[in-house]
Amino acid sequence: MADITGQQMAKPTEYSAVNLAKDAGVDTERWNRIPDEATIKRTAEAIEARNIRVILVDTTEDALQAVIDLLPEGAEVMNGSSTTLNEMGFDRVLKENPKGWRVCHAIVTAENDAEKRHALRRKSVSADYYLTGVQAIVESGEVVGCDKTGSRMGAWPYAAANLILVSGVNKIVSTVDDALRRCREYCLPLENQRSHHVYGIDSYIGKHVILDKEDTDGRITLVLIRQQLGY
Repeated sequence: MADITGQQMAKPTEYSAVNLAKDAGVDTERWNRIPDEATIKRTAEAIEARNIRVILVDTTEDALQAVIDLLPEGAEVMNGSSTTLNEMGFDRVLKENPKGWRVCHAIVTAENDAEKRHALRRKSVSADYYLTGVQAIVESGEVVGCDKTGSRMGAWPYAAANLILVSGVNKIVSTVDDALRRCREYCLPLENQRSHHVYGIDSYIGKHVILDKEDTDGRITLVLIRQQLGY
């Protein structure tokens, strides 16, 4: 299909890591580095060996087009909060909605009743297509996510019919222990800063999900970008 992403470059948002790292006091040299190409390719192969498809791209423009191409016309689409998706420009594409998707996030946020909104959000994790970022990727192929409530993680193990994950290669680490440390020592302090700015409260890690192997062929796709994105 034609390229409908425009020329949107990777663009830091107000709550990108570059704007939060100083106050968060995180070790960016350790937890936000770009691996060498051999490590990237070896990691992608290890992920695919766990029955998770990998689309490896160079730019956010390529990543955004890949995501759009993965979403059929008129599909039911839900996205979890993701700095990577925002830096790619996916929030703009959702507003433009070029393929007539049924955007669950808009339905959830339009509900003013808190109890009904919570019920809609819980239901949305079983959307036909669920998109979000990740917090760490292990060289041996495991994909790791963490969250306060689990609202972004609920789709991962089973609920979503199709799970589309996006990540920069800066999230690749050597071991599962390193992945969990990255969540605690890098992702959480940055998210805590964002939470203070947006909500005026602390955040915490309440849930971890580790994708070790997927049983359903074609259910999970990881769009992996050779850039530093998200946190």
